[in-house]
Amino acid sequence: MADVMTICPYCGTGCSMSLSVTDNKIIDINGDPTHPVSEGELCLKGMYGFKHVADPGRLTTPLMRRGDSFVAVDWDTALDAIADQLGVIKKESGPDAFAVFSSARATNEENYVAQKFARAVLGTNSVDHCARLCHAPTTVGLTMTLGDGAMTNSIPELGDVSDLIFIIGSNTAECHPLIAKHVLKAKARGAKLIVADPRMTDMANKADLWLRIPLGHDIPLINAMLHVIIKEGLQNTDFIRDHSNGFDDLARAVEDYSPERVSQMTGVPATDIAAAGRAFATAKAAATLYAMGVTQFSCGTGNVVSIANLAVVTGQIGRPGAGVCPLRGQSNVQGACDLGALPNVYPGGRPITSEPDRLRFEEAWGVALSPKVGVKITEIPAAILAGKVRAIIVDGENPMMSDPNTQHFAHALEKLDLLVVIDLFMTETARRAHIVLPAGGWGEKDGTFTNTERRVQRVRPAVLAPGEAKADWWIFKALAERMGYQGMAYDRPKDIWDEVRRMAPTAYAGMTYERLETTHGLCSPCPAEDHPGTPVLHAGGLFHTPSGKAALKPVLFHPISVPEEERKAFDAPIIGHIAERPDNEYPFMLTTGRRVYHYHTGTMTRRAPLLEQIGPEELIEINPADANALFVRDRQYIKINTRRGSVIAKAWVTERVPPGVVFSTFHFWEASSNEETNADNLDPLSGIPEYKVSAAQVTKSSAADAQASVAAKREYYRQDVETAAIVEMRAHAAASA
Repeated sequence: MADVMTICPYCGTGCSMSLSVTDNKIIDINGDPTHPVSEGELCLKGMYGFKHVADPGRLTTPLMRRGDSFVAVDWDTALDAIADQLGVIKKESGPDAFAVFSSARATNEENYVAQKFARAVLGTNSVDHCARLCHAPTTVGLTMTLGDGAMTNSIPELGDVSDLIFIIGSNTAECHPLIAKHVLKAKARGAKLIVADPRMTDMANKADLWLRIPLGHDIPLINAMLHVIIKEGLQNTDFIRDHSNGFDDLARAVEDYSPERVSQMTGVPATDIAAAGRAFATAKAAATLYAMGVTQFSCGTGNVVSIANLAVVTGQIGRPGAGVCPLRGQSNVQGACDLGALPNVYPGGRPITSEPDRLRFEEAWGVALSPKVGVKITEIPAAILAGKVRAIIVDGENPMMSDPNTQHFAHALEKLDLLVVIDLFMTETARRAHIVLPAGGWGEKDGTFTNTERRVQRVRPAVLAPGEAKADWWIFKALAERMGYQGMAYDRPKDIWDEVRRMAPTAYAGMTYERLETTHGLCSPCPAEDHPGTPVLHAGGLFHTPSGKAALKPVLFHPISVPEEERKAFDAPIIGHIAERPDNEYPFMLTTGRRVYHYHTGTMTRRAPLLEQIGPEELIEINPADANALFVRDRQYIKINTRRGSVIAKAWVTERVPPGVVFSTFHFWEASSNEETNADNLDPLSGIPEYKVSAAQVTKSSAADAQASVAAKREYYRQDVETAAIVEMRAHAAASA
């Protein structure tokens, strides 16, 4: 038996683990007691979510669609067909007829190659990934205000240094359990915990002060905290003067957000709002943790900017334990952003609209590059339906369940000339593809992940990929060669990483594989081989904005619409509102999120028997007052209907949600909330959809209706196509043996 150290494939915490391997099979997993973040522990998914690696449903050979089914083909046949059709489309419609979905579950090296393939081979900047659906407002909002779109501090600082932790819009205990452990460690040390969340999460239960704001009311809460801080002279005047611009406008903007006014708007007692502001400003080291309860709104960027405003005005940034901490949801979503899998930046975050940067990449890659910003994932369906995008390569994502209003997305996919999916399984998206390519997955990958604190860590292979499955970078390289591009002569991931270090030297030049092998990773930026890495950003009040100072911004909010005269009082304020509010026809508000047992669309965790046993089905949270009014008891079926679609699942009657709100997830194809979410109202600055609020109807349902609904979903998601594909691949393997 061999033991292989690697990094967990699930959330962005980046826990280290040891895989015990026998006969090319992972048989056990243990935590790494020497790791500074996970400290020997693993969450449920980390401990039991590895069974998907050896699942018999893994893709083992390329598949091409023939009518309603797929046939197994060899790699040359599949790659030649893709390259030929990409060439035809490029000749007919130009390079912007393509889009590439990269992956937050792929390594840094694979994301680098995917974006390079899009830009240097296809000729388009239309490369994006799921950060568009989770933390795009973080990238935009923190870059706008602080100069870096990333967590400013390391995770261990929370437990060791912070004496106040403000969690807003993060269900930390369920979505980042090992980060929650550091929060509890701080609390045991005497630190104060303030939680702002509409739901009574585990962290809200443990808080010293819980601010139960309504859905989407983050901006007025933070503005009211700033109102108290400034009115009582608790701001950090020296820090504001020396390290920021825009304070006067911000102070004027929050004048109207008194705790009393915001209390009327939110129902949160004014005394609690004031207490939160005072505690945050007077703490020795205050850290703000947030996640998609902040970002997934049509004003997501405004929410993030508000958090940055609070940190800068109080000087709670640039020191150990004090900072802004976006908690990333996937193992390498930070890395995918940093390596340029976005339509507006090259690796290292350099803008594609910068001519000097474009010329540098052109010289290195040996091709002319487009200066035109690409299409975002959330804009892709409209671009397809308009005939602008004709071919998409989806690498390791499952947008048929993860994107909003999935029925609209499915309609758009049917219009494509070519859909190529690279994945481990015949996902809901792969079943609609023209060509499906089998990829090596976690446990089989070699490379690096970047966790939410910017820590770059080695990811090591423990077993061989099944059948003919290949690494993602190998697939992009092979396609590039067939399309006549010779600039990807990589033999191994280390070759790619060394190119990354050359092309983004400020962030990565000091991170050799040799250094990463002997450490628990290094936090970027790490510009030289003798540099220790950067656990704390903005030390000494240095911000990577054009002025070198933090840029404070007025952020205005009204649930319906900010009055025009209020907008005109400021130069380019950020505006927030709720895009789809309840009405007589749809009187409830549907909000969405995750459970601790499962991960995203369930592609991996629903193949882990223990996790599926603990969390076998969707449960929709509904408040007891609403359940009583509908004559619904706990675990009876209810139907949620929005203007986009409907699902039926069992009710979880619980005080976790306030009256008028229901909560569900997108883990289960049988009842995926993303059939109901809103794709039409995007944050104008980041392009993220408003997943967290959809006006909804809630009605009592029945077991018979639920059974009929599952049958309809089975057909809609083409479950039988996966079964037939597995049979086809096994027959192919037997014939090839």
